[in-house]
Amino acid sequence: MIRKCSEADLSALYEIVNDAARAYKGIIPADRWHEPYMPMEELKSEIAAGVRFWGCESDGELLGVMGMQDKGEVDLIRHAYVKTAKRKQGIGSELLRHIEKSARKPILLGTWRDATWAVAFYEKNGYRRLSRQETERLLRKFWSIPERQIDTSVVLANAAWKSERG
Repeated sequence: MIRKCSEADLSALYEIVNDAARAYKGIIPADRWHEPYMPMEELKSEIAAGVRFWGCESDGELLGVMGMQDKGEVDLIRHAYVKTAKRKQGIGSELLRHIEKSARKPILLGTWRDATWAVAFYEKNGYRRLSRQETERLLRKFWSIPERQIDTSVVLANAAWKSERG
């Protein structure tokens, strides 16, 4: 079952994000990795900045989460994670389909360039990788991340996105 997450889910969100993000260790640049990957204060800050989380729940347990953030002309997929032990069971695809149904504008998402499994997941689900120039422009426009992360990230878009728009 997919449901909107609430403040009561904060601890579970934190655990899922940091469990699943262990896959990045040794893959993303060492200077971008830290423990925990997303501290609780950062998670709270993301929620305060408008990231709305949806969770896939089974038997009262959250198994995966995916956030969406309204950025005016686009919706961003933010912080998509599935518990390590629950991967490859369709949870990410189910969350993605749910978010896509509620989106009323183009969807963009950013991820680490070297997280090839994440890029492949989104491409398999109909997203296309944008050019380097467009990626850098969009990361600067819609995300608040350091230059180092911009250098090592990619942006993917759904079919509603028209490349090189203003």
